[in-house]
Amino acid sequence: MSSGNDTLARLSEVIAQRRAAGTPDTSYVARLFSKGTDSILKKIGEEATELVMAAKDGDRARIVAEAADLWFHALVALEAFGLKPAEVLAELERREGLSGLEEFAARQMQQREQEERP
Repeated sequence: MSSGNDTLARLSEVIAQRRAAGTPDTSYVARLFSKGTDSILKKIGEEATELVMAAKDGDRARIVAEAADLWFHALVALEAFGLKPAEVLAELERREGLSGLEEFAARQMQQREQEERP
């Protein structure tokens, strides 16, 4: 069985290939990219909402399916911005073991510092 990291990397490569060589008539990914970034981001919002609704219903199979849809569309967005899943995984690894409250406070401090710079 392959790791989740491998699966995400492989799926990311397929998305990149379909973006580059697919046509909107034959590839869902190519169709998303042909509609532009706003459409990709809108799709992420739709999938996130569907995940929330599945979770509210407590439907485990739908939760998994909607989470998969959300992750897929997040990978499409990463590709749109020239990012790879490894970058997100590295950020999650960096946060591992940190208190969520400490991480949030550190990000707020960093944002304030950036805003104060001339």
